[in-house]
Amino acid sequence: MDNNPVPQPLTGLRVVEFTHMVMGPTCGMVLADMGAEVIKVEPIDGDRTRRLLGAGAGFFPMFNRNKLSIGIDLHKPEGVAVARRLAASADVVAENFKPGTMEKYGLDYAALSAVNAKLIYASHKGFLPGPYDHRTALDEVVQMMGGLAYMTGRPGDPLRAGTSVNDIMGGLFGAIAVLGALIQRGITGRGMALQSALFENNVFLMGQHMLQFAMTGKHPAPMPARDNPWAVYDVFTAKDGEQIFLAAVSDAQWSTFCDVLGFADLKADAALATNNQRVPQRPMLLKTIGERLAHRSAAELSELMERAGLPFAPIRKPEDLYDDPHLLATGGLADVRLPDGPMAGQTVKTTLFPITMDGQRLGVRLDPPTLGEHTQDLLAGIGYSAVQIEDLRAQAIVA
Repeated sequence: MDNNPVPQPLTGLRVVEFTHMVMGPTCGMVLADMGAEVIKVEPIDGDRTRRLLGAGAGFFPMFNRNKLSIGIDLHKPEGVAVARRLAASADVVAENFKPGTMEKYGLDYAALSAVNAKLIYASHKGFLPGPYDHRTALDEVVQMMGGLAYMTGRPGDPLRAGTSVNDIMGGLFGAIAVLGALIQRGITGRGMALQSALFENNVFLMGQHMLQFAMTGKHPAPMPARDNPWAVYDVFTAKDGEQIFLAAVSDAQWSTFCDVLGFADLKADAALATNNQRVPQRPMLLKTIGERLAHRSAAELSELMERAGLPFAPIRKPEDLYDDPHLLATGGLADVRLPDGPMAGQTVKTTLFPITMDGQRLGVRLDPPTLGEHTQDLLAGIGYSAVQIEDLRAQAIVA
């Protein structure tokens, strides 16, 4: 018997999510990973992220583990009735559809809280209420209008971040708000509506640069052209074209950096003694160091940096992380069975929520569900008879 089970602090909490793509499903995934029963309500033909190709191929299996699936046709009155009945059984309802969608089906907070005053209702939108809230938002849209693409790309070449930053963090902020609302409900006995939004999430990420401008009066430069506060803080090309990031962010680190790499002449140069002396000479210094490292392998440099306790990072691709020794040793990757696509039924590794609770990672209890995998049990649990369920299936009201 396991004397130290993985913590599931949200066991007993029922979450019904009307979500798609990344933002809303991320909120549900966080709550599910912590033990909540999360029910994913899908269209009758399934969440369309099940069928995405290319960069979207990993969306569904990544953000929908530990969930139950039911397919409901909300375009039919009978389907709406099923959805309302299911939502009435929830502690939390989460959604991320455009404004007005949930009201159209009577699945908005006002309608549902009239039946269940304890309901916590988490909306994930493009914008918080205001002049922009009618706009259609995507992660890329808010990165462009919210400064992130400007800060990421080279001058004159805005570039979105290489992952769904705002979608994922918007879902995380939604989950944080849900946890706060649960504590408040425990005190007052009442639920509340809460909202997370892509644009405001992106602006929060830009806060440090906004304050940089407010404090210095200087426009923050994009990261590739920023005024770097450290002289050695860059990517270097090593032997055979391999790349590695190296840094020395203090004078003590600079001294050690020179020692381990055999740069006695640079260490002895009084004009390079302090970081603030080195920064103005950064272009020359980077060129010199780059030339001296070009014949050394990234593996050799990594070993030297690690032994000396200096910051370093080999440049890796996403697929390289499957072989990362730290992730493998610490259980940072877990098996999931793919529910859809040409590899349906096969097992692959996925990343876990990046926290420990009681010293343990929160694992995969349920594989990402197939469409309607739990419809029968869920409908029976809210009072539908076997005959009624069969009739709903026959009419294509549920899947």
